[in-house]
Amino acid sequence: MTLIDMMEYHYFMSKNTLAGNLNVLTVVGNRSEKSTTRSVVNHVGHLLEQRGCRLNRFDYAEENLPLFDVQTAFGGEVYAALKKKVKQADVIVLGTPDYHGSMSSALKNFLDHFWTEFAGKLFGAIVGSHEKGLTVHDQMRTVMRQCYAWSLPYGVSFQDKADVDGDSVTSEALKSKLEGMASDLVVYGQILANQRKVDLAGSEAGFLSHYRK
Repeated sequence: MTLIDMMEYHYFMSKNTLAGNLNVLTVVGNRSEKSTTRSVVNHVGHLLEQRGCRLNRFDYAEENLPLFDVQTAFGGEVYAALKKKVKQADVIVLGTPDYHGSMSSALKNFLDHFWTEFAGKLFGAIVGSHEKGLTVHDQMRTVMRQCYAWSLPYGVSFQDKADVDGDSVTSEALKSKLEGMASDLVVYGQILANQRKVDLAGSEAGFLSHYRK
């Protein structure tokens, strides 16, 4: 089987395999109850549920993950419950506001609690920014790369007043981008999740061989 044949096969299987096999975790990296980041992340979560994904959420407005301290971080109840969601996830969607060209401290704190749990999984990034959030997206991709995870080759940025009103995404342009993101997360998330299982169970050389039990 040629490389092209393999790619076509995986694409066919991903389009014809129930996305109900795909576990998704959305992360709202903002503590504000009026966060527009939450509105956009939840919009994507709804689109993924419509496509048959099993969805878990982590929202700082609902759960308080303490500031990372290597001596105490791995013993708390919030961490224990969140770790189960992270390990179960095939796809993770990260949302953050742009703070001075950087991700929020809340999102960074979430990322600091995990490492090997991210390996081989697909990430999507959403940034609320008035300046496109390019440096924030770069930072998030850097973290994913350091954790041996995959990320979509693009991120989605939005502006508060132009794209969101309260809990609703109002911009047709943003809605279209989020539809595309949801579709890509399902298609490529399924491909990578299937291959991750094969690699972890196999014996061939590869980066996931370091994560075999």
